[in-house]
Amino acid sequence: MLTTFRITAVLEGISYLMLFAISMPLKYWADIREPNIYIGYAHGALFIAYLLLAIVFWMEKKWTIKRLFVLIMASLLPFGTFYMDQKYLKPLQSEQ
Repeated sequence: MLTTFRITAVLEGISYLMLFAISMPLKYWADIREPNIYIGYAHGALFIAYLLLAIVFWMEKKWTIKRLFVLIMASLLPFGTFYMDQKYLKPLQSEQ
């Protein structure tokens, strides 16, 4: 479960950055809309998967509500999932 959540977190972070760094400039500056559609769909699916996995993982670990809040907020901030992965999830991987 931890490995799946970590992979999803990193992919969600990458899709979020691609949305801001690639597809939105193409859409608004170059009037090319297609990349925004596909990257947006991928990001939306990864975002939902991340949130669901965060809730399941939070319940499995029996963490506090504060930790769930951190997991959810990480998905809303650029680079947030990468920070969360390094601070909270990577240490758990080394414990196993």
